[in-house]
Amino acid sequence: MFAEPDEYAEAVLDAVERIPPGRVLAYGDIAELVGRGGPRQVGRVMSLYGGGVPWWRVVRADGRPPDGHEIEAHEQYRVEGTPLRPDGRRVDMTRARWAGGT
Repeated sequence: MFAEPDEYAEAVLDAVERIPPGRVLAYGDIAELVGRGGPRQVGRVMSLYGGGVPWWRVVRADGRPPDGHEIEAHEQYRVEGTPLRPDGRRVDMTRARWAGGT
């Protein structure tokens, strides 16, 4: 059984919840928004506690969704109209990155 999220984890989850549909932030963007930690710390929080927030809106800096969750993430991108790169496998970070988060 996992422990309850600490203050840092709560801040990360709150930031993720603010990302609007059709927009994304990279793990590092979330760390900057929260004001501490880095991409790996954000990834750890998301792996432990991210199931209850729109986790598909947090991607790698190159636009790839979380490993092992690509199919579900792409279903959400389609529903939300998230801009994708021409290869269709990655989010177009130039068009999809949420300006309110940076």
